[in-house]
Amino acid sequence: MNANAEFDVVVFGATGFTGQLVAEYLNKQYGKNSGVTWAMAGRSADKLAEVRDLIGAPSDTPLIVADSSDAASLEDMARRAKCVLTSVGPYSLYGEPVVKACVEAGADYVDLCGEVLFMREMIAKYQTAAIQSGARLVFSCGFDSIPFDLGVQYLQEEAVKSFGQPMSRVRGRLRSMQGTLSGGTAASGAATMAAVQNDASLMAPLMDPFSLADGFQGPAQPAGNQVQEDEALGIWVAPFMMAVINTKNIHRSNALMGHAYGEDFVYDEMMVGGSGEAGKAAAEAAASNQFMPEGEAPKPGEGPSKKEQEEGYYDLMVHGTSSDGNTLCVTVTGDKDPGYGSTSKMIAESAICLVKDLPEVAGGFYTPAPALGATLRNRLIASAGLTFTVDA
Repeated sequence: MNANAEFDVVVFGATGFTGQLVAEYLNKQYGKNSGVTWAMAGRSADKLAEVRDLIGAPSDTPLIVADSSDAASLEDMARRAKCVLTSVGPYSLYGEPVVKACVEAGADYVDLCGEVLFMREMIAKYQTAAIQSGARLVFSCGFDSIPFDLGVQYLQEEAVKSFGQPMSRVRGRLRSMQGTLSGGTAASGAATMAAVQNDASLMAPLMDPFSLADGFQGPAQPAGNQVQEDEALGIWVAPFMMAVINTKNIHRSNALMGHAYGEDFVYDEMMVGGSGEAGKAAAEAAASNQFMPEGEAPKPGEGPSKKEQEEGYYDLMVHGTSSDGNTLCVTVTGDKDPGYGSTSKMIAESAICLVKDLPEVAGGFYTPAPALGATLRNRLIASAGLTFTVDA
């Protein structure tokens, strides 16, 4: 961590839709006398000032002009930040210069990345330098993958308390969700597919559940790519579009924590339809409806209205079975739409947690659970509208 930096958090991309929500949350939650110092960064000083005024932030809120195509501006921003919070994606197009600047400055970094290929490349390219500089870089600090990553970690902590061992077979099941697909998520998906079309060899790490696990290869994992009856839970389930990144992040978390979940850990993630014929029909409908037709997804910089954000929510369960047959289930909920309202709170709290609560975490690339863990979970419960509970 860049301990002597001017600001605790710099929000890079503050004039974008999600970045503005982050700045609005920081202004509301961490205003003057909160002990947190933060600044807004983006390409245009005029637009930054507009957003500052729009969200009701003080007129002396620091504004930093920085652009992904201007290395010197990024270097200056990173030097001034204990943590750079970036919502500027797709990360495969705009992310590396920010990562590089943070690594070289020893600044912490959090993002909303769900791009496996980008994450894999950044880890390979900058891990050694990050360890040396002390920069802590945490990927996927939004709906992908915090509720799932911290949900699995919470389940395993409770399993060890109750049974003395982790759960070797874990199922993440999204029970319900109200909210729209993030425009950034849609753009990231398109960028990933374009990369694969240009280089077919990139498909292998996209298909490998352990592609972010630093070389570890565990047991075969469920494909999760079709509607099926989950006999263990007695319900029908459907493929979940975020599983492709969440599962890889959770296997990376397990590897980074010394295989705290076991080297035989098996995990999949799906959407719940329900039981019986009605559940099967609901699962089939979910499978066909979660992907927006091309052109209908929000563009980067667009998103739902305040009313839609407020009316949004999500509810997921994490169900575990141990090697000797014990079972345990926990529930994770969020009180805003997942892609924007809840995500903006989660990434803001991740940045503050990293710099304020966890100075002992070493430099390197992380997923949320091994870097932030229960400390972040408690912050999210206290301030960001999430719940983590053990099912009766």
